[in-house]
Amino acid sequence: MKKLLILPLIAALAACSKQPEPLKVAEIKAGDYEPADWAKDYPREYEGWKATGDPEPAGLSKYKRGSEKGGKVYDKLSEYPYLALLFNGWGFGLEYNEPRGHMHMMDDVLDVDPARRKAGGACLTCKTPYAQDLQEKYGKDYFSRPFAEIHALIPRNHQKLGAACAHCHDPADMSLIIHNKFTLGKALASMGVDTAKLSTQDMRTLVCAQCHVTYMVQKDADMHSKNVMFPWQNSKQGHIAIEDIIKTIKSDPSNLEWTQAVTGFKLGFVRHPEYELFSNNSTHWQAGLACADCHMPYVRSGAYKISDHRVMSPLKNGMKGCLQCHTEGADWLKARVLAIQDRTASLLLRAGYGTAAAAKLFEKANAARKAGKKIDPALYAEAKEYFEEAFYRSAFIGAENSTGFHNPTEAMRVLGDAVAFAGKAEALLRQALAQAGVSVPAKIDLELPKYLNGRGEKKLNFDKPVEFKDPFGNQEKL
Repeated sequence: MKKLLILPLIAALAACSKQPEPLKVAEIKAGDYEPADWAKDYPREYEGWKATGDPEPAGLSKYKRGSEKGGKVYDKLSEYPYLALLFNGWGFGLEYNEPRGHMHMMDDVLDVDPARRKAGGACLTCKTPYAQDLQEKYGKDYFSRPFAEIHALIPRNHQKLGAACAHCHDPADMSLIIHNKFTLGKALASMGVDTAKLSTQDMRTLVCAQCHVTYMVQKDADMHSKNVMFPWQNSKQGHIAIEDIIKTIKSDPSNLEWTQAVTGFKLGFVRHPEYELFSNNSTHWQAGLACADCHMPYVRSGAYKISDHRVMSPLKNGMKGCLQCHTEGADWLKARVLAIQDRTASLLLRAGYGTAAAAKLFEKANAARKAGKKIDPALYAEAKEYFEEAFYRSAFIGAENSTGFHNPTEAMRVLGDAVAFAGKAEALLRQALAQAGVSVPAKIDLELPKYLNGRGEKKLNFDKPVEFKDPFGNQEKL
């Protein structure tokens, strides 16, 4: 009888001592950019990623509305009308919209005014996971061939696919990677960064820095695109300042991408420098935070704890990212964010309109020259230097998508300098015009309706006319 009891017990113990079967997961192959394949292993993250295509919660963000209210696209040229004047002469002066979620990245490029795609294949660099492959295969042709030609090289089922799993993750082990080596990889190397020594926390910011940065579309002698380059050559990690970016822009004529119509100047351009502003000694950078800490906070999904892959502003997500560290409560935190953004927007308007006023005086000086008036060349050249310093600084903060919050002290410093440089340019031009016998009114007419009404076919997408006040007291309805 005892033997009969012992045998089942031995069998049970043997069964318990067996090694568990390894967890079987779907195989994701290198170069597999189809998100649905990754969803077989990571369904919760996939659902979050898909949700970036949904309209964002309305009424929560004051300055970055994105795709609120039924997915409408909001027009930045109508929110900041001076931009239509300053960007007149190329695509951004025709249509410049607030960005939407990651799922809309390619849609937005395909839907925007065609003038915005004249840079050719280079326009795809941050918009498709195929950019690295295309650049490796086609070299310079990737940048210079027409946008439609390069876009057609993407597999048909992925021609509207924007940021995807493969942008950030290695399919072999899900570790974070720098997918776009020809842009971010080279830019980090130019600052002496050893990418092999980067920590996981470093990577939780740098995967975002593949796109949320400013960049140059370098041009050849015929103004065809030849490269996409991050202007960090005069910088170091943790200190990419606007002064060093301007130095890089001016160091090479190929960085001058366009001609500003109102002044006639060849200029570079500054695009959405979120990484540069955040990483430049900001409070949260110094505290060791990464982009994902705030924009992809941990959430519970059943028994699982995952990063929220519906990447969005904490303002639109109940301040969840902020509440992980701050205990003051969501309402208090939101009020602090909006206070910073209000002050940034106020100074941004002053810098922008001041720069626009200087641009109109250059227009007047250029007309005087053509009419045979003698404009002091030294005053003109000095004013041009100050104007460009103001323009790049104003564009830097205007394009950055946090309205100053990523680095409030740096944002206010940059805009304060922009106001000062614009004022110096205006003073010098007034002096030069007065010496030439050209009368200049105290209040400069920016002629904004002329620039705003000449934009493409896309119309304003607000529910009611926009009212704005500029620092010079002009009041208009658009």
